[in-house]
Amino acid sequence: MLKEIIIAIQSYGDAHRFIVKHKLWQWILIPGLIYSVMFFTGMYFFGKSVNAAIEYLLLTTGAGEWVKSHAHGLFKILFSITYFAIWLVLMLLFFSLFKYLFLIIGSPVFAYLSEKTEAIIEGKEFPFSFKQLLHDIARGIRIALRNALWQTVYTISIFILSLIPVVGLFSTFLAILIESYYFGFSMLDYSCERNKLSTSQSIAFIGRHKGLAIGNGLVFYLMHLVVFVGWILAPSYSVIAATLSLIKTKEKL
Repeated sequence: MLKEIIIAIQSYGDAHRFIVKHKLWQWILIPGLIYSVMFFTGMYFFGKSVNAAIEYLLLTTGAGEWVKSHAHGLFKILFSITYFAIWLVLMLLFFSLFKYLFLIIGSPVFAYLSEKTEAIIEGKEFPFSFKQLLHDIARGIRIALRNALWQTVYTISIFILSLIPVVGLFSTFLAILIESYYFGFSMLDYSCERNKLSTSQSIAFIGRHKGLAIGNGLVFYLMHLVVFVGWILAPSYSVIAATLSLIKTKEKL
């Protein structure tokens, strides 16, 4: 799995060179700008809501005042870390739901980019079909809803784990891995669909290549650390990188 994670990470560099060489910037910037506006607006308002919710919980339970009055030293540090872990897990939950909304909205563009990438590499064109486009959109929505459901179940479990001192410290890392896997899953599925794999076959195939999904999603999230520029580039880079990473694997779709 580690080898596939490395392949997925390296594929982002390949994606950048591919985009520059084939002048695909119009398919990068327009959806990227839309995504950036949606991302900033959503994170701003949800961040305020999460802070208010946690403060209300501490106030109603009296935990906040108790910590301020009685807790000292290591316990205060653990409390602060747990507070941050809870906040981060809740933000990841929002990011997860927001991400799937954007995947549904952007599925026509992502399906086209994945198809365009493979067509250029293999030197062939996939004939445009409006019927096929509608099928791609419908499948993208089904996959997004399925992944959103399973990821929400896992994230709620992780949130409960984050409430446990010390043990909860690992919850954030686990949440990021799950986030990365399910995002990468959606990016890889465009290639699986184009190669006539059913939804169940795609799930089985990506299950055998978890490293590609995790690596793809991990870089997608890391790109968000580069404010605005990373937000613009992350969505389209991820789908092209996913397509390239699958081409590198020896197992035929």
